[in-house]
Amino acid sequence: MISEEHLYAIALRECNLIGDINFFKLVKTFGSAKEAWEEAKKEYSKTEGIGRKVVSDIGNPECLKFAEKELEFCEKNNIHIQLRHYNELPNLLNECDDAPTILYQKGNFSNSVKTISIVGTRNITSYGKQFIASFFEESRNCDYISVSGLALGVDKEVHEQSIHYHIPTVAVLAHGFHTLYPSKHKKLSEKILEEGGVLLTEFNTSRKPDRENFIQRNRIIAGVSPATIVVETGFGGGSISTATFANNYNRDVFALPGKITDLYSQGCNKLIFQNKATTISTIKELIEHLGFNQPREKMEELFPTAETTVQLTENQKIIYQTIADNPKISLDDLSGKIDLASHKILPIILELELLGKVKSFSGRQFIAI
Repeated sequence: MISEEHLYAIALRECNLIGDINFFKLVKTFGSAKEAWEEAKKEYSKTEGIGRKVVSDIGNPECLKFAEKELEFCEKNNIHIQLRHYNELPNLLNECDDAPTILYQKGNFSNSVKTISIVGTRNITSYGKQFIASFFEESRNCDYISVSGLALGVDKEVHEQSIHYHIPTVAVLAHGFHTLYPSKHKKLSEKILEEGGVLLTEFNTSRKPDRENFIQRNRIIAGVSPATIVVETGFGGGSISTATFANNYNRDVFALPGKITDLYSQGCNKLIFQNKATTISTIKELIEHLGFNQPREKMEELFPTAETTVQLTENQKIIYQTIADNPKISLDDLSGKIDLASHKILPIILELELLGKVKSFSGRQFIAI
């Protein structure tokens, strides 16, 4: 239900120099967006880090007029307005320090179901398509919601496979609900809603799909889930920013490895090498790591291997045994225990990850599997 607080929240957020952080500070000080709108300009000194310049645009009647039109648009188009200071954001997103103060939403988001964010390049290859299709087929009996960004390539495959297997999916947009980018995904966005999914955006109707918005929206994709899967990406791909946000939020990141000569595997390989993502070796292991309920049907490996015992090298044995004896050991502690430099340990750990012997966590901590 839209209230007076929604009106003043939109107006306050529209003011110059009032971003998400300053908005949250003001609301925390004055108790509500309405009170901040009415009192902050003359009582700004009550809020730490807020000066006269920051509050100079508060009270601007043009901002209030914009907010009134925004409310009309939302009511007409069945858009829910979720306020962070009312704890209306998705639970995990609400934990993030830089969470949006306002989230515009079509459809109903469930906090009771696990969410998994899946991202990657717009230039998806047959390898990426195969992985996504296999993942959704093998997890079709699991209870979860997929999250992506409605872009071309990986995002599109994620949403379409979700719909195919009747798994709810969330699309996070980089613009307001007055438009849709890319426009060719209009029918896909409608199908997402028809199948019980959700469209989310922090941007109001004044915001077009500008380049910088895509990086900004990636923090929502990362923040709304306990884990992010990076399918394919180049060195400078936008998915790297999503993985970075997820790491900063202390969430799990998984990356699909590929040939070092494949352009859109190079970003994933780098994330794995830098210990910013856990290697995906099989669909079965990935689903187990994600904490899904086991599907009823038997799962096959993405990369089948013969039933043979893996022979470890001497250094691999030493590092594996040390990790096994010291769960969640850090890289520095591991280096101290075996008297081997960190830069020599990391490549061996990557080898152990690829062999399915070791799992890495954010903060360069490791456990034996």
